[in-house]
Amino acid sequence: MENIFSKGALTVSYGAFGAMRKAALALVLICLGAAQAQAQALRVLAFGDSLTQGYGLMEQDGLVPQLQAWLTEQGAQVVVVNGGVSGDTTAGGAARIDWSLSPDIGAVMVALGGNDMLRGLAPSAAKANLAKVIEAVQALELPVLLVGLQAPENYGSAYKAEFEGLYEELSQQYDTLYEPNFLAALGATPAQALTWMQSDGIHPNAAGVRKIVAQLGPRLLELAEQAQK
Repeated sequence: MENIFSKGALTVSYGAFGAMRKAALALVLICLGAAQAQAQALRVLAFGDSLTQGYGLMEQDGLVPQLQAWLTEQGAQVVVVNGGVSGDTTAGGAARIDWSLSPDIGAVMVALGGNDMLRGLAPSAAKANLAKVIEAVQALELPVLLVGLQAPENYGSAYKAEFEGLYEELSQQYDTLYEPNFLAALGATPAQALTWMQSDGIHPNAAGVRKIVAQLGPRLLELAEQAQK
């Protein structure tokens, strides 16, 4: 029987060990590089309600994961942080914005107001609450992307005009980036939008989220560019 401790066997063993060491070192370097890139990436807080949180969807199908994937495909060094809370109103957002702004956050997308609208709350109150949110972000000298919503016709023309107008007014007042309608990509009419909605008729399905991401993604790139100036 051949001696497994012969010179030839040892040569093979040391060769294999050397290859393993090189592979392990390469893996460590890759992991370190990925960690460093993650640390250097701009962290954007997506601050919103269930539309942001990903209500009713598998985790990977929600807004933040799909938006993250889109940004990564564009080569953007951006990490999107999910700050969506299902059922949250603008009052809830105003109450939690300070502790949501951790020191690592470099920019904020604000997408709140849908639950105020569904409850028929006064647009003036929503406007005041969103102003508090924006002021808290800008107090830290962070850029803001404000995302609005359209109100349905059944609330009446006066409510609809006031609610929709508050976002543009706030954007102009505080000089933020602005996207008028979170759900614009789903269609110009409620009937068109329903194709891209879950059964509740309120929250987008996975395919609908993809359409929204295609709309919001470029605005996030603008936000990231503004934050990195």
